[in-house]
Amino acid sequence: MRPRQPAKKPVLKNSPFQAQPTPELHDFAVNDRVTHDRHGLGSVLRITGDRMEVRFGQSTVSVALNSSKIHPL
Repeated sequence: MRPRQPAKKPVLKNSPFQAQPTPELHDFAVNDRVTHDRHGLGSVLRITGDRMEVRFGQSTVSVALNSSKIHPL
């Protein structure tokens, strides 16, 4: 016997619990200038797989490419 699937609940148009829109994905390249909500201004050093290393002043931070907290300048 297969497990029973829950019924889908209707979503009202004016509901405050609407699904959030998917964040837009940016194309980043090495040496791009970026800004991060927490770390501030930085520069992309390296991109590997789904992460990138960004230099913020004296520190280097690994950030996910699909993070909503980082934006290109």
